[in-house]
Amino acid sequence: MAKPYQYATPICSVLTLLAGLGIILGLNTSNPLTIVLFLLPTILYEVYRTEGATTKLASWGLLIIFVLEILFIVGNISFDLVSFLSTEEKYVAGYRMPLGDIKVVGPTIMAVLSAVLFTRTRGRYTKWLAVIIFISSFAIVYALDPTIFSRLLKFGIEEGLDRIQY
Repeated sequence: MAKPYQYATPICSVLTLLAGLGIILGLNTSNPLTIVLFLLPTILYEVYRTEGATTKLASWGLLIIFVLEILFIVGNISFDLVSFLSTEEKYVAGYRMPLGDIKVVGPTIMAVLSAVLFTRTRGRYTKWLAVIIFISSFAIVYALDPTIFSRLLKFGIEEGLDRIQY
C-alpha cells in the first residue's frame, strides 16, 4: 500500500534544506560528521517510504552502511580495503566501485545504493530522497579527502559513459 503523500512535499523540501545546510557547514569546517548527521532524517524517511522488495532492501542497506559510517568517523577507524582485498575495485549492485579507506567506501556504497533506489523506485518522493542522499554521499567523500573525491568523480564519469555506450 502506498505511503501517505499529503505532507511528503514539505517534508522532502525541509530534508533538502537540512542536507544542503549540512553540506555547507560540513565542507566549511571540513567535518564529514556534520554532513552525515544532517543526512540522518533523509535516510530514515527513505527507509519509511520505500515499499518494493529491492528498494526496501536497498534502503535498509543504506541505513546499515550509514550507521557504520558514523561509527567509522566517530571512532576514527581506518582500514585499507585495497591491500586487504588485493584489488582496486569491486562490483556492487552492478556498479564498479573504487576501493580505499573504509571511511570513503561507506559513502561510495551509499551513493551506489541511492542510484539503485532512484532507478528502481516509481515514487517521486523516494526518487527525490535518493538524489539528496546521492549528492550528500559525494559531499561526505569530499569532506573526508578531496583527492579521493576527484578520483571517485573521474571513476563515476567513466562508469556512466560506459553504461551509456551499452
